[in-house]
Amino acid sequence: MKVLVLGATGGTGRLIVRDALEKGHSVVVLVRSKARAPDLPGADIIEGDARDEGVLMRALEGCDAVVSSLGSGVSLFNKVNLLTEATGALVAAMNRSGVRRLVCISALGVGNSRGHGGFVFDRLFQPLLLRHAYKDKGRQEAAIRASSLDWVIVRPGMLTNDPARGSSRAVTDLAGINGGKIARADVARFVVEQLTTDTWLKQAPVLLW
Repeated sequence: MKVLVLGATGGTGRLIVRDALEKGHSVVVLVRSKARAPDLPGADIIEGDARDEGVLMRALEGCDAVVSSLGSGVSLFNKVNLLTEATGALVAAMNRSGVRRLVCISALGVGNSRGHGGFVFDRLFQPLLLRHAYKDKGRQEAAIRASSLDWVIVRPGMLTNDPARGSSRAVTDLAGINGGKIARADVARFVVEQLTTDTWLKQAPVLLW
């Protein structure tokens, strides 16, 4: 399978590229600057803006699926639109190119998972520090859900750089969920698995240890 990865220079994105390559997939990455992607050996690197539909069309050529691990910008006072704009362009480009499968990393605390991040996160971090970023993530999820694509939205708990445990817990029933952690490496493995399985198709599982 040939996969386009957005956000490949981030901590989780790099691991997704590595895991996908190890599993035999062909990987294309779209980055703002090739200078930021010297340590993605084996991937085909395309330079451009993920909010540009024309650039996305070029990157999608020959692809079978897309993984988006783009991170939202953080601002205390101003509206954040990176994910909103990039996802709008991506959905349009995928529709035009006929690429159906989209696996997108969101976060615990978005949509119906709001209020399940734990006391400190729910009462302090999300409403005060991450308010605009999470609204951007919410708009991203809404655009994906409204599309006709074959999508999976992955909502990890707090990301850590711990070694992979090799297992994770994916849930959509959030009763009793009040925060939690997950290693980036375990998120990457789960995300790559969703490229070839329909287990979580058109669902938004929360991913935790």
